[in-house]
Amino acid sequence: MGFQDSKTNLPTKKEVASFLTGNRYDLMEWAGAFGDLGTLIPFVLAYITILKMDPAGLLFAFGMAKIVTGLYYKTPIPIQPMKAIGIGSVAQAGEFTPAAVWGAGLFTGLVWLFLGLTGIIDRVAALAKKPVVQGIVLGLGLTFMVEGIRSMATNYFLAAIALIMTFALLGNRKFPVMFLLLALGVGTSLAVNPMLLMDLKRGIGFSLPQFTLARWTWSEMVKGALLLALPQVPLTLGNAVIAIVAENNEFFPQRPITEGKIAISTGLINLLAPLFGGVPMCHGAGGMAGHVRFGARTGGSLVIMGFMVIAVAIFFNRGVNILLQLFPPAILGVILFFAGAELALTARPEAAGRQEFYVTLVTAGFAMWNMGVAFVVGLLLHEALARGWIKV
Repeated sequence: MGFQDSKTNLPTKKEVASFLTGNRYDLMEWAGAFGDLGTLIPFVLAYITILKMDPAGLLFAFGMAKIVTGLYYKTPIPIQPMKAIGIGSVAQAGEFTPAAVWGAGLFTGLVWLFLGLTGIIDRVAALAKKPVVQGIVLGLGLTFMVEGIRSMATNYFLAAIALIMTFALLGNRKFPVMFLLLALGVGTSLAVNPMLLMDLKRGIGFSLPQFTLARWTWSEMVKGALLLALPQVPLTLGNAVIAIVAENNEFFPQRPITEGKIAISTGLINLLAPLFGGVPMCHGAGGMAGHVRFGARTGGSLVIMGFMVIAVAIFFNRGVNILLQLFPPAILGVILFFAGAELALTARPEAAGRQEFYVTLVTAGFAMWNMGVAFVVGLLLHEALARGWIKV
């Protein structure tokens, strides 16, 4: 971002003064605002329908986080659900309550705020050599593409139409293809199930998020911290700290960010979100690729989506699960696929030697399985090759 306090990574006076400038809100920013739906919708729907979390609080926290992030960073730094926590809590819904999810968010917020304020995260990130970072980013991109293909497999015909449409119009800035994808998805859903429209009308109603402190229990909070939050830490390090910094600084070198800043904003978001019933969130690298691929170039896309999400939380609380069903998995899969391809492209090595490229590929392979393991394996392999202990 240009100006920073090297000791604490906290915003400087110049950064605060420019807080409300630098974003655009044009047609392409509106289109790019929807570029992260492929990861947002499935997790939100699962939290609401399986864990029975209050949509008003969950979406309000997401919306506020998006608005503040867009205004502060002024690039499409995404806000996504933390995936390991989301999958773990939903897959074992009988074992975890909303309070456990809030506990996981509070714990992870404290961890990342501590790492950011102390500067420890900067020293950890400094260990990551360029081929390792490229491998993490490449692995994430390929993972998104594979997940996108799996989602597209739910409706091959619809996915084929969406793919052809997207390839044909992807570079058209006068007529953003995202709007056609959304229209195709909604139209298909209503054609298959016309009753969704009546259900949507019944979902209209005013509701405000409620403070959750009265529902916190010590046992559930500790359970969430230990069983949900701890496994998330290495994934966040690779995906939502190291990878997002590399991606942002590749796309937007005029507005560079640091690992310390990202760690601090991740910490603050997750300390505040549980108070309103929000779930653990991070700055996942795939989200930025989706925003950028479909047109976003500033934080305006995050601000736009943030206000839309808050509007749904306040005025459509009872029908959120119905609203999200308007977007078929096949369409979300197409969005996810192109986001993954965009992310993978940022990892392309420039004149890399055989050994460096090998490190990138091995790291990418492990990143598709476990981000923390990929980081460690990549570092060890890079060091072993540099010292001549092994040859490839």
